[in-house]
Amino acid sequence: MTYYKTIDGVKYDSKLIELADELIAGAGDGRLSQDDASKILKGVKDGNVYTDVEKETLAYLRDNYNWTDAADEWFRTEIRKWAATK
Repeated sequence: MTYYKTIDGVKYDSKLIELADELIAGAGDGRLSQDDASKILKGVKDGNVYTDVEKETLAYLRDNYNWTDAADEWFRTEIRKWAATK
């Protein structure tokens, strides 16, 4: 597995995209729940650095995947709080 996945010429974190794909595969209504958002946040935090590639990847996930309203709000709040410490 490669670290990056290139989509339309932009590098993304392949691990985070694969995680999002796994989380929505065959379960529920295909939206990312707050529990799913927690798993994605954990994946971002694993290196304890918030890289530009991770920022691009999260923007991609937010734009191209369906999130529940609660998950979107929770995730945006948590990532902001964590990123402020970086």
